[in-house]
Amino acid sequence: MSIDEKEVHTTCAFSPERQAKAMCELKEKTLAGLFEPITFRGVTVRNRIGVSPMCQYNSVDGMANDWHLVHLGSRAVGGAGLVMTEATAISPEGRITPDDLGIWQDEHIEPLVRVVRFVKSYGAVPGIQLAHAGRKASTANPWKSKLGRHIKVDLSDEEGGWQPVAPSPLKFQENSRVPHELTIDEIRAVQSKFADGARRAVEAGFSLVELHAAHGYLCHNFYSPLTNHRTDAFGGSFENRVRFVIETLEVIRKAIPDHMPLGIRLSCTDWVEGGWSLDDSIKLAKILKGMDVSFIDCSSGYGVSHARYPHGPGWQVPLSDGIRNQACIPTAAVGEITTPEQAADIISSGKADLVFLAREFMREPYWPYKAARTLQLKDMETLPRIYSYAT
Repeated sequence: MSIDEKEVHTTCAFSPERQAKAMCELKEKTLAGLFEPITFRGVTVRNRIGVSPMCQYNSVDGMANDWHLVHLGSRAVGGAGLVMTEATAISPEGRITPDDLGIWQDEHIEPLVRVVRFVKSYGAVPGIQLAHAGRKASTANPWKSKLGRHIKVDLSDEEGGWQPVAPSPLKFQENSRVPHELTIDEIRAVQSKFADGARRAVEAGFSLVELHAAHGYLCHNFYSPLTNHRTDAFGGSFENRVRFVIETLEVIRKAIPDHMPLGIRLSCTDWVEGGWSLDDSIKLAKILKGMDVSFIDCSSGYGVSHARYPHGPGWQVPLSDGIRNQACIPTAAVGEITTPEQAADIISSGKADLVFLAREFMREPYWPYKAARTLQLKDMETLPRIYSYAT
């Protein structure tokens, strides 16, 4: 067991005495049910079930298309409360692959309007995840690759690849390109593109914005000591390493209406000795709470190629639990959440305010309907009338 795994288990194994001592405003919500609404700023989500951002790698020049309409729209029809887009690139060089969804130009707005309109019409909240892939950019589409999705293949210039960027010139893996180290001026330019993407998201009609700051992408590259070796104002100390995330959230917040919720996805631990830890995430979460961040989407890892993870049902839920109950900020739990009973327990026991499902939603687009039936909530309307009248 790594130091971070030990940390998760010790930090989140609260005794009754410690639970009582850690009282905060969120404690009043710990008995909330899976199908109870929750409100962030001016937006109410009809239940605690979210569609986690899932990269589809099915765009041309960043454009949304019929696939995105059906992929996201069917989950809204199926009863999800919050429907998130995949990681949506704020610049061409911020894409993971050439086939990523994008929001770096005004032409991207209209195709997204169609998706947003449909998601809203069936009662779900449409959210967008703004992203920059950092040093993990310029890679091959995994479902087109013969090597499979678990193998990261960098694209050459001849294959349509481009120069990745990062806080420090450190490769993700041995055969990766060395990323360009961003200058201060270039950092400011990237942050400006995040703000531009946020403004376009508002124009497209999205109700919620999430900053993707996890999984080894650019924001994560800055706050993890494993990938940030800078010695200027954006590196070195904890305060300097989190500066990029904090400033980026500030420019996004200024670009969106006051009533619009702003969330963030973190890699809450690197699962590597000497890397970013759960304690670091709790410390950052307390800062983010003071910035009116509405929730933290608690993922982990994938910042370095040599990390090892304790995969299993709900394996990342303790991260959500620890941040929620020590930083007193709403959280979303992720990671092999599959059954209605499991999801309901996470919410009712106060380990998270939302559960985000990804692969389970791929297998079952109408998972909320299935959950309501399994939990014997006979009066719960999770399907549109077009379907529900006949069930």
